[in-house]
Amino acid sequence: MTDVKHMKWWGWGLEGVGFHFEDKPAFVPFVQKAVGLDVRTPPVPPLSFDELTVAPPRLSPAFEAELVSIVGEENAFTDDKTRVVHTYGKSIRDLLRIRRNEIARVPDIVVYPGDEHAVQQIVDAAVAAGAVLIPFGGGSNIAGSLEPLADEERTIVSLDLGRLDRVLDIDEGSGLARIQAGAQGPSIEEQLNARGWTMGHFPDSFTHSTVGGWVATRSSGMQSDKYGDIADIARGLRMVRPGTVVELRPLPSTSTGPSVREMIIGSEGRLGVITEVTVQVHRQPAVREVQAYFFPNWKAGLAAMHAISESDAAPSITRVSDARESGFSLSTRKESKGISGAAQNVLMSVLKRRGWDLEQMCLSFIGFEGSASHVAYEKKLVGAIVKKHGGLGVGKGPGALYDQKKFDTPYLRDFLLDRGAAADVSETAAPWSKLQAVYDDTVAAAQAAYAALGVHGWIMCHLSHSYNSGACLYFTFAFVHGDDPIAQYEVVKSSIQQAFMTHGGTLSHHHGVGVEHAPWMAQDISEGGVALMQGLFDAADPTSQFNPGKVLGPRQLTASDVAAIVADAPR
Repeated sequence: MTDVKHMKWWGWGLEGVGFHFEDKPAFVPFVQKAVGLDVRTPPVPPLSFDELTVAPPRLSPAFEAELVSIVGEENAFTDDKTRVVHTYGKSIRDLLRIRRNEIARVPDIVVYPGDEHAVQQIVDAAVAAGAVLIPFGGGSNIAGSLEPLADEERTIVSLDLGRLDRVLDIDEGSGLARIQAGAQGPSIEEQLNARGWTMGHFPDSFTHSTVGGWVATRSSGMQSDKYGDIADIARGLRMVRPGTVVELRPLPSTSTGPSVREMIIGSEGRLGVITEVTVQVHRQPAVREVQAYFFPNWKAGLAAMHAISESDAAPSITRVSDARESGFSLSTRKESKGISGAAQNVLMSVLKRRGWDLEQMCLSFIGFEGSASHVAYEKKLVGAIVKKHGGLGVGKGPGALYDQKKFDTPYLRDFLLDRGAAADVSETAAPWSKLQAVYDDTVAAAQAAYAALGVHGWIMCHLSHSYNSGACLYFTFAFVHGDDPIAQYEVVKSSIQQAFMTHGGTLSHHHGVGVEHAPWMAQDISEGGVALMQGLFDAADPTSQFNPGKVLGPRQLTASDVAAIVADAPR
């Protein structure tokens, strides 16, 4: 039996870990107001695994024997649970389908190679057998990048990289680390930190995602303002293809034609199996802290983040939540007593006396890293910008709490699903000049979708991942669903995605494309761009055996298509 650990088959994270509201007195009234749900309602747990309908594997004895000979009997699985674990990622659509026993197609066998040579053997055997290969990292993807096509009749092999989990080498003179593709976030940082280094890449999925998955989906982390997105961090890589290995050396810059590295980053397994990534690493900072700030409204917070991006300050995190998300964040605090509770009451009284509408107040977190003098200098610069835009610093206490809880939010989706509510996220990036329009239209589009569905819904947003020319807007939406939750979700999700397109945003800033976002690719990169990308996939994989259907998908949507989806919404 392999030692690779996986998330629970029906939800996020590990068994026994979940969201609890009993110590958060503001949470119950907040959710009641936001989506009309009383969270004290007894939960309806997911099905037991024995209630699932799982089709038997479509696998010839000869091909199975060949794969077993490569990885060993202890690393090849055809049992139902292992196959189901490797069927979906963790999008709300994935979680709804698994809870409703809607499993159209599962992998036929799951294999865990122990080194690159075994990966090469698996790839070559699968291609020769006419099988489909789907690389699997941590299983955290929320864009449909892992699921087999429902009508796939060929044998499907899920190639789990979980045994390839080591930091192989650190070039300390260059700040470069070679890391096997199956290494997950906590393991990577533990191995790097032991030698005084950090990768600095902390996506929401950090605790259950891999460096190979980050590269394959073009991930971004919470500290990307300082360390860059994964496309900036990944300097070299190795990728197994039929009969060969693509090896890209970690050079600082090259002028060698179209970038093969860029072709692979974000390719979601369509071009081959990533086995190793060489990443830029940094010495651990002497000082690291996250400061909290309040702004009187979203417009002021947005302007402040823009000003910080243009300043000499270079924080590791620049994040501001709109009033709705700020209200949510405050609702998830534990009850404050004694001096802490009194201080919060005094602060709110001071803001009221200043004329603030507390219903419009926006919470911001800004991170600082480096030497003590550097951090002090940047805090001074940022403090002046915050003050200029009417904001107020409230210290590092709330920031420390944010830092501790930053990976816990996904557990809330399972909590809400147990109570008949669906919650999910969509994120985009756009130029600074277009962000307000993207924000306004997206909120309006979601509210129109809720009206079409006849449901009480909620949408909230934060700005993160700032660049010189623009920033990421990250939306979270939720509603109490009816008897056809996936169809209702499609209405809301499509409306939000189309709003991104209408005002010049991108279909996804860091969650990848998969099948969820593929319908908007032509609007995002143009029909000519889609044709060019399709040509790449066709040339690299003419028999469509590497994770088919991802990124481009079978159908492109137009704005009128989305309008029709909303008009036909189930009520």
